[in-house]
Amino acid sequence: MFAKTIRKDHYGYYFIAPFFIVFAIFGLYPILYSLYISFTNFDGITTPEFVGIGNYVAVLQDPLFYKTLFNTLFIWGVSVVPQLTVSLVLAFILNDKLLKGRDIFRAVYFFPNIVTAASLGLLVSLIFDWQSGGLNHFLVQTGLIQDPINWKDDPWFMRLIVSSILFFQYFGYSMVIYLAGLQGIDPALQEAAQIDGAKKKHIFLHIIVPMLKPIILFQIITSIIGGIQIFDQPFTLTNGTGGPDRAAMTSIMYLYNVAFQSTRFGYGAAIAFCLFIIIILLSVASFIMTKRKSRS
Repeated sequence: MFAKTIRKDHYGYYFIAPFFIVFAIFGLYPILYSLYISFTNFDGITTPEFVGIGNYVAVLQDPLFYKTLFNTLFIWGVSVVPQLTVSLVLAFILNDKLLKGRDIFRAVYFFPNIVTAASLGLLVSLIFDWQSGGLNHFLVQTGLIQDPINWKDDPWFMRLIVSSILFFQYFGYSMVIYLAGLQGIDPALQEAAQIDGAKKKHIFLHIIVPMLKPIILFQIITSIIGGIQIFDQPFTLTNGTGGPDRAAMTSIMYLYNVAFQSTRFGYGAAIAFCLFIIIILLSVASFIMTKRKSRS
């Protein structure tokens, strides 16, 4: 009925070849070509001029690059810590089989993730517009303020707005990932703890969180990768300007301005690979810190 030996014919390679061909053309080649032009001065038209590591040296000496990197890390940090915490607590609550309407709550909390990032950025931009925004109109009509407030004129407030958009959009997605992880935990562990008199908070802290550490690590690493690439929300919120004093300009927005508006593709490619290295370093640091905490 079954063959005693596994046939190792070459026909299998024909089935996997399309994927590798498409990846080589649309994935690997652009990456390698970007790496090449990062060592050149290239405007997209003329022949690239090789400059060695000059672009990378310029990036490391560019104060605007460090400012946009600070903006990116600040926005990511302020949004991701509450996001991962709140979504974990919600997942724990909504995993209770005795909770009525839990499927409805799951759908409602996940709904913001369906809306596109650009749409959310544009919507929030209209709400906080100081002339025709809905928030100022509401506050003036209720008598809480006399004159409209220019919300977008405050650099720190702009960073907080972007962080709030990210939290609102992705906490439902994180909740679903945690729910998937909770399905793999044996309910007998929680039942045994309850029989021994453990309260919900003790079960959460001493059983759920330790057993979800691989999921938490996954969430942290993916949030780092996505957080460094923040673009849509601040771009649409500030109409591509980055807000006052470029407070909401992220690293990817700066890369976009350099490469596609100033046509400095070589310098833009160097910024991209610097961000790639930063993502790797932050991911490795998160992995090491999580492993140390799990051992302790």
